[in-house]
Amino acid sequence: MRRILLSTLLFITTICSAFADEVSFVASAPKSVVVGQRFKIAYEANTRTDSQPTLPEVDGMRVLMGPSSSIMTQSSNINGRRTSSQTITFTYTVVMDKEGDVTIPGASVMVDGKSVVSNPLTIKVLPEGQSSSTQQQSGASTSRQNSGSSTNISNDELFIVASVSKTKAYDQEAILLTYKVYTTVNLVNLDNPSPDLKGFNIQEIELPQQRQFELEHYNGRNYNMMEWRKFVLFPQENGRLEIPSMEYEAVVAVQTRRSMDPFEMMFNGGYSYVEVKKKLRSNKVIIDVEKLPAGRPEGFSGGVGHFNISSTVSATELKSNEEFTLKVIVKGNGNMKLMGDPVVEIPSEFDVYDPIITNKYKLTGKGFAGEKIYEYVITPRTAGSFTLPAAKFVYFDTAAGSYKTIESKVYTIDVAKGASQASPSGNVYVVKEDGKLLANDIRYIKLGAAGNEDGKFFASSLYRLLYIVSLLLFAVAVFVYRKRIKDNENVTLVKTKKANSVAVRRLKNAKKLMSDNRVNEFYDETLKAVWGYMSDKLNIPLSRLSKDNISNELARRGCDEALVTDLLSLLNECEFARYAPGDPGATMDKIYKMAVSVISKMENSIRK
Repeated sequence: MRRILLSTLLFITTICSAFADEVSFVASAPKSVVVGQRFKIAYEANTRTDSQPTLPEVDGMRVLMGPSSSIMTQSSNINGRRTSSQTITFTYTVVMDKEGDVTIPGASVMVDGKSVVSNPLTIKVLPEGQSSSTQQQSGASTSRQNSGSSTNISNDELFIVASVSKTKAYDQEAILLTYKVYTTVNLVNLDNPSPDLKGFNIQEIELPQQRQFELEHYNGRNYNMMEWRKFVLFPQENGRLEIPSMEYEAVVAVQTRRSMDPFEMMFNGGYSYVEVKKKLRSNKVIIDVEKLPAGRPEGFSGGVGHFNISSTVSATELKSNEEFTLKVIVKGNGNMKLMGDPVVEIPSEFDVYDPIITNKYKLTGKGFAGEKIYEYVITPRTAGSFTLPAAKFVYFDTAAGSYKTIESKVYTIDVAKGASQASPSGNVYVVKEDGKLLANDIRYIKLGAAGNEDGKFFASSLYRLLYIVSLLLFAVAVFVYRKRIKDNENVTLVKTKKANSVAVRRLKNAKKLMSDNRVNEFYDETLKAVWGYMSDKLNIPLSRLSKDNISNELARRGCDEALVTDLLSLLNECEFARYAPGDPGATMDKIYKMAVSVISKMENSIRK
């Protein structure tokens, strides 16, 4: 009796668990089909249904057969607990009579008295063309068998096409480059060369490891097509830029009657397969790159695309010497990885640290999409009410064809007097504002005679010497201080002086990335070091910097021609090395040493 009761409870628990799971009803079909070609649509439910699916009516779609159903049951016993699940699949054979993009609404089915609807399907219906891909492959194979040749693979049966999202673009505007392979034969292998592109910053879009061919109509015929590689290009030069053709080596399995081995007759119908190599060459593409219009606004970031800006502050009421955070977010798509930062003005009564920059963007066909977050830690030093100006970001809008300036919010920060703002001991607190004292108590005045009552020391030669030396030191200090203020006002001179130290800091970071084997980050940091160094040293804004104006400016300053060649070679090597085959570690080490050498020589060679 107890065993029967336990079995009943276990059965009820299993049934309840099955119904407790969420019911799914999923539709699947090929992404593309040919007009008049039969194909199957499958609807899969993860539990038994009360009825067969109800298919929606679609103009141009005919159901030839179905539904045929199949049930798959899975059971498991874990730690004495038995569980089971069922999957039922309904399959329809259909045909499309019209070409174009067809949307099939979700089908419905009844489960436990409730209607469950599947996901909709979008299918691309291709025209019939000269012949379907299956017929092309079969006809080509038959022709080879009859002719006794296994190497006659024509350029119409297997080829590669390079295409771009646009052939006219602005400087720094994202361009999508796609390499597609089209075939009607049994392609088993294709090598993977990288394009040698000059005048572009190249970013590769990672494609899934497991990819499948899709039907695509091209030049009047239907082919099996696969996207082989995709890149996003950011032009760095103006004028006509060329994407050269590339050579590929393909391996095709060709069916032949060369062998009549009994095993092949049993398993392959008397046919055998041989691997045939074929050289392929992609087409070249020309892109016309237009220079950004004249009249760039002050503070132009070099951003090209479409962006917006927002900001938040952690507090608007606080005490002096307490920290708060200003967060500025630039969001959009474009050359986010290459553009500069927004302009953020902080009142002189506030101390601010360098911002913490967080990149939250990913590479898409339209460039980098996402956001860059800048976090500023700010400390007010004086009490009062202060205005925190709006952060400004200037970029070029490719859709509008003009420069745009966007701004974040303006904040009012109320700062109360903090405990450490004034000191009872009479300490003086100085902020960035010239000569401003935050606290200055009256010092204690000692009464009585001076220490040296006879006055002999003040009449001595030692006193006169010390007095003269003090005056000279004071004069030198004033001169140095004024010169430093003047130099700091000259932004160009400051950037020129700091160019080497900034580049060295970036190269140290690049070396750490190399040690961690972070290949893409290493090349990005090295490029930033070299481009940033040349921008600061030559006083050319990063947004206007190119290989051409670098060469011209270095030649004007009398820089050694061989050193200029080494610099351009470094930039080219750094841009292309990430895609080059071979040992990444050895390549990164070579690039790093080359960058250190070029910047060191350039520091000694450039005449200011």
